[in-house]
Amino acid sequence: MIELFHRTAVECSKLITEQYSTSFTLGIKTLDRKFHFPIYAVYGFVRYADEIVDTFYEYDQKRLLEKFRADTYEALEEGISLNPILHAFQRVVKEYGIERTLIDAFLKSMEMDLYYNDYCENRYQEYIYGSAEVVGLMCLRVFCEGDRAMFDQLKEPARKLGAAFQKVNFLRDLKSDYVDRGRVYFPGVDFNEFTKDAKRLIEQDIQRDFDDAYAGIVKLPRGARMGVHLAYTYYLTLFNKIKQVPASKIQEQRVRVPDMKKIALLAQTYMRFRWSGI
Repeated sequence: MIELFHRTAVECSKLITEQYSTSFTLGIKTLDRKFHFPIYAVYGFVRYADEIVDTFYEYDQKRLLEKFRADTYEALEEGISLNPILHAFQRVVKEYGIERTLIDAFLKSMEMDLYYNDYCENRYQEYIYGSAEVVGLMCLRVFCEGDRAMFDQLKEPARKLGAAFQKVNFLRDLKSDYVDRGRVYFPGVDFNEFTKDAKRLIEQDIQRDFDDAYAGIVKLPRGARMGVHLAYTYYLTLFNKIKQVPASKIQEQRVRVPDMKKIALLAQTYMRFRWSGI
């Protein structure tokens, strides 16, 4: 009956993904079936940690994150957890050889959100790496299925894709991050005087990340390529919408891609993938 426990744990991670992110759910569904549950498990883990620092303001967030960290390491050591999210995640970590250093870096970035409201360049780069780039590397470990040479070849584009996604999130979530939480992630930027030139410099940096990431997407295993390409296309579409918003207005709204547009992007990506073999 242990298999029922394993399966139920991963179903919990799937449910979290479906409830929190329609875009990532669509992306995962277009991966080869063998990648579905591992990527659900990774998403469930990072989503719960992020919820602690971004949502649970009525509770002792530091204590909750410390407990989550301790429970994560205990699950990794013992190979089991009664927290279904951690149980599913620890199984993926062991099966695909996800390094403990990636998990450490991720949890450190989550902790940074509890202590810092503004970021210098070094702290910003550390945060981007831990909060986003390592998630790309965790997923790449799954996609490469133990192929070390492939992982080494694609790890930099995977990091760039994670960075691009996170930076787009920063621009999209300016209202909640800066106005509601007082956080300023982009170093040296004064959002009280956010200019067109400052916004353009951020956008140029993000575009470079997208460009560097694409070179790796086309080299992914075929079973992973379409799903990652769909996530890339969705975020690029979101980014292009954000670029159309004036710097003076970016804090007043949360730019999003409507669900029907996401479905259209899925159809377009499927046809492009099928006929061109990207």
